[in-house]
Amino acid sequence: MFAVIRTGGKQYRVAKGDVLEIERLPGDAGASVKFGEVLMAGGKVGAPLLSGASVTGEIVAQERGDKVVAFKKKRRKNTHRKRGHRQLLTKVKITGISAG
Repeated sequence: MFAVIRTGGKQYRVAKGDVLEIERLPGDAGASVKFGEVLMAGGKVGAPLLSGASVTGEIVAQERGDKVVAFKKKRRKNTHRKRGHRQLLTKVKITGISAG
């Protein structure tokens, strides 16, 4: 059985045992997390959310993603700007899905 959840402004298709990298959630490694915004689970589709459905997970690690470089240049003007960014991520292992 799989479910579609929404967190951090994105949607993820998850099944039991999956490990996801999502945007930073509060908590330390080993803490449990409950996702209440379930869009689809067990063949049921919400409009837009399923009432009573939830997905539980366990935080594996708090990490930072790879560096993304934003380089902007204006030709023939001797002007450029270089900025780097590393997104804060949380690694979550899905432990259970409840269709409600």
